[in-house]
Amino acid sequence: MAQQPNAIEMRGITKTFGSVVANQDVNLTLRQGEILALLGENGSGKTTLMNMLSGIYKPDAGEILVEGKAVSIDSPQDAKRLGIGMVHQHFKLVDVFSAADNIWMGKEKAGFRLKKDRYEEIRSMAQKFGFDLDPEKKVRNMAVSEKQTLEIIKVLYYGAKVIILDEPTAVLTVQEIQKLFGVLRRMKEEGHSIIIITHKLNEVMDISDRVAILRKGEYITTVDTASTNEQQLTEYMVGRKIDLNIQRPVVEKKRPLLEIRDLTIRNDEGAVAIDHVSFYIRGGEILGVAGIAGCGQKELCEAIAGLRPIQSGLMIHKGDNIVGLPPKAILEKGISMSFIPEDRLGMGLAPSLSITDNMILKNYASAKGPFVDRKGGREDALRVIQELEVVTPSTETPVRRLSGGNVQKVLLGREIKAGPNVIVTAYPVRGLDINSSYAIYHILNQQKQDGVGILFVGEDLDVMMALCDKIMVLCHGKVMGVVHAHKTTKEELGLMMTGALDLSNKYEDKPAGYAKDTNISAQELEQLQRQREEKGEEE
Repeated sequence: MAQQPNAIEMRGITKTFGSVVANQDVNLTLRQGEILALLGENGSGKTTLMNMLSGIYKPDAGEILVEGKAVSIDSPQDAKRLGIGMVHQHFKLVDVFSAADNIWMGKEKAGFRLKKDRYEEIRSMAQKFGFDLDPEKKVRNMAVSEKQTLEIIKVLYYGAKVIILDEPTAVLTVQEIQKLFGVLRRMKEEGHSIIIITHKLNEVMDISDRVAILRKGEYITTVDTASTNEQQLTEYMVGRKIDLNIQRPVVEKKRPLLEIRDLTIRNDEGAVAIDHVSFYIRGGEILGVAGIAGCGQKELCEAIAGLRPIQSGLMIHKGDNIVGLPPKAILEKGISMSFIPEDRLGMGLAPSLSITDNMILKNYASAKGPFVDRKGGREDALRVIQELEVVTPSTETPVRRLSGGNVQKVLLGREIKAGPNVIVTAYPVRGLDINSSYAIYHILNQQKQDGVGILFVGEDLDVMMALCDKIMVLCHGKVMGVVHAHKTTKEELGLMMTGALDLSNKYEDKPAGYAKDTNISAQELEQLQRQREEKGEEE
């Protein structure tokens, strides 16, 4: 019996952008009906390689084979005809259109008339793969996970047999990730071949059949997932041993820098996003904020940073309420705050400006005279590039040309360079490789040891339990409790995140006057308490 040809084979692929070599003589094989994880540090060339497979770039050298036949992929249309579809990290959807119309408008020869049965057509396709999607829902009203579902259905609808997913879990909750993986396994059973680009090693071990590793644009190896482990994959990716333990240094003095009291904030639609929340940000402490996406973390961070109006409540520093004060007045009162937002390019940095100019943005208003200090800005940029190992041709490269992880390093480096005493950070390691992530954890710990108070909004509960001193859990804008990170469990945090368990009246930093009965059994509560006590004894 003849052996089935590989779904995709890339041989000797090379791609350069000016003096930067993105891929150098890369070989990659995707078998029929397998899930292949593509692993590598930021700037290792993963997305560039996949962009050549999906027709966005053309390789400078090498060849691509689809089912054993050499092909030329000169455009996304060519990739589509060959049955290759890519779901990008940043979605390509029209907000004002419905889910079905976003799919339908890309159909060849669709004509000007919309078929009345298009909703049913899309609905039945979604159900076939186990997707939960309303075809009539407008994209602007969708959660991130729904938008991603729509992007996957879109490439399936166009007949893709090879599907590339670029960082598909970056903005999903634990529950949504498990749901997505269930769908990917079903697609694999249906005969689809899948390439998944991710930085999360636990996900690589969970979902993939094989793992291909790139390092600095070069192909290193491909290994069977069943015969490897996270430590070995890290060494292949980085080229040296990495300690995968996150440190949590103990800092004795913990004076409150900022007290948040009875804070209420509305979201962009006018609904209550944060509902009478109270807590402290202490110097020398990392306070984690956990919750399902949309529970109010984004609005809370923006309000503390002075970017969102506060409906009611107080933010108290040294006895003074700083709500409504301009940033300059807050600075004069002794609060120097750095905000590292979730949206790096939309809110954190100016994409078309260079790294140097983005460094200057933080303090150009304090310049003496009419001219900005570009020399100082360039020195700051060089320091950040060296200390955080930013992959860039020069300090004058526009940040939009950097990979997602390198963009985050520039943003974090600039904010820490400003010497804050309070750092508010939302998903600081989202999209970063493991080496960069641990560098960021180290930087945050250094800031903590210097007496800085850190509010850390995260999505990886394992990381939060290892890095943070305490974790505040939000559910629908309310605080479910503030727990000691070394005493809690993932199960307890998960129950609090969904509102099934309320510990807000049991711990310090509790919001005054808010408590409700738990809706889980006494037996489950007892078991959770036992787990907490055992974990406390181990520490």
